[in-house]
Amino acid sequence: MHEMDIAMEIINIAIVSIPSDSIDARVTRVNLQVGRLTAVIPNNLRFCFDIAAKDTPLEDAELKIEEIPVEACCNDCNHHWFIHEPIFLCEKCRSGSIDLLSGRELDIKSIEIA
Repeated sequence: MHEMDIAMEIINIAIVSIPSDSIDARVTRVNLQVGRLTAVIPNNLRFCFDIAAKDTPLEDAELKIEEIPVEACCNDCNHHWFIHEPIFLCEKCRSGSIDLLSGRELDIKSIEIA
């Protein structure tokens, strides 16, 4: 389950983000963006995060996940659309020459510390 590796890396990044002069600081929330093409299952990631955060400054922190849809642009007709099915053809002209504009993100947007 690669979600555990991802959860552990998020925790490591968050711990390093705590200012060194903060005594007993705790992370209360990690805001994450996850693209739909990353093959990350949000519920599995939350489960792994909760387990890996035990006995760390992130214990009881919320992992808030914003799912980013797959957006594409056709190189032939310049049509923009969101892909909902595993069909990577332009929905307007049926070209296979497309660019993916979003959907591959796996980004920590912010870390909230108390």
